[in-house]
Amino acid sequence: MKLWGIARKTFGGIVAVALTPGVCAFGQSKPAPVDPGVRGGPAGAGTSLKGLTADETAFFQDGQGRFAEIEVVQGGSNNGLGPRFNSNQCFSCHSQPAMGGTSPAQNPLPDVAHLNEATNTIPWFITANGPIREARFKKSNGVPDGNVHALFVITGRNDAPGCNIAQFDFLPAGNPLTGQGGNPNIIFRIPTPVFGAGLIEAIPDSVILANMQANAPQKSALGISGHPNSHLSGNVNRSANDGTITRFGWKAQNKSLLMFAAEAYNVEMGISNQLFPQERDETPACLFTATPNDALNFTTLATTATSNPAVISDIEAFANFMRMLAPPTPAPATPSSENGGATFAKIGCVHCHTPAFTTGAKIANGSSTSPSAALSNQRANLYSDLLVHHMGEGLADGITQGGAGPDEFRTAPLWGVGQRVFFLHDGRTTNLVEAIRDHRGRGSEANRVIEHFNMLTTQDQQEVIDFLRSL
Repeated sequence: MKLWGIARKTFGGIVAVALTPGVCAFGQSKPAPVDPGVRGGPAGAGTSLKGLTADETAFFQDGQGRFAEIEVVQGGSNNGLGPRFNSNQCFSCHSQPAMGGTSPAQNPLPDVAHLNEATNTIPWFITANGPIREARFKKSNGVPDGNVHALFVITGRNDAPGCNIAQFDFLPAGNPLTGQGGNPNIIFRIPTPVFGAGLIEAIPDSVILANMQANAPQKSALGISGHPNSHLSGNVNRSANDGTITRFGWKAQNKSLLMFAAEAYNVEMGISNQLFPQERDETPACLFTATPNDALNFTTLATTATSNPAVISDIEAFANFMRMLAPPTPAPATPSSENGGATFAKIGCVHCHTPAFTTGAKIANGSSTSPSAALSNQRANLYSDLLVHHMGEGLADGITQGGAGPDEFRTAPLWGVGQRVFFLHDGRTTNLVEAIRDHRGRGSEANRVIEHFNMLTTQDQQEVIDFLRSL
């Protein structure tokens, strides 16, 4: 019998040996933990923050309504879908387990593709029971690209007469459920949930940086060395003009919720706005609405009180909705989930998935306070350090955004993970155990932590899964 475990390691009081996943110290297979799947019961998400004022509630509800509005090319109060788009409403991509979430189990995009007599072909990586995916090209014409290439066009729609542009070519095909294989020039992203996004936005940069420096010896021993996707004076790996930390998106590439909303409106629905004022496709026959499509409502501004939510643009309304959207409520604790939480910390997961931050304090300005009291001095149990980390060859997407390189991703916040269907940036798996083990790969900062996870007993591993599914 071959003996395993020449190298003995100690972590958190546990002495273990480095083993292949699913193999015990004497070469025998051990049962694997089981992901029980999406947690049942109430969603515990999709509502507003507690403590909003009456005015804040009115603006939250206005943004909520616009988040669900279905866009068309022409007609009604819509801003003008397309010419190229991925979907026709925010809610379609952010609906699991409630408005503001992520990709639902039943993919709406096949239906969206053919609305209003459109003649779109469904890309190979979009299936009825697979995740919503956006596609990015690594290169175009031999040079680095990285941009989102929209899935659909408005060609053939009865509200877009005369438009005749072709879809992008996403072939050859690979596995439609995992998105793996197929065209090697294409990478995918699934929607990120926006629950509690206002709390994330309200965390001071100094707090994020202090947490980055905390527990430095332990992080170094585990090979963890994340950094913010931002530019700070005298350092590298930093972005753009104002020198502050960006924190939204799979690579923490967006600074604020307004930027996040504006970019998504333009990229995902083809609707230009005051932050992204140019059309992404300027084919004359496919432009039916003045540019920018979405703007401040000057007519309402001139005739109503400025507290009327109708005054603001859609991107401002979307940002208000996300900013005042409450974080998910976890399930009641059980002995298994409590044990799993302790093990999650013991093996080192918390050195990237920081359990909580506290938002900044409100500042009095005469008779008002800024920011909202509902966002001030609040504990945000997000389970993320908001830094980007090397995740290795297995998860690398080959795309650089700001200071986040080809294999770097923001630590995904884990609040609400118990009710998510698809995992990892491209939605390649619905199994939380697989998602954990996919963190391991050549060049990944998570390798030693995943080794620790693999060396746990099956019961301990199961309790970690139960803890995550309780969040």
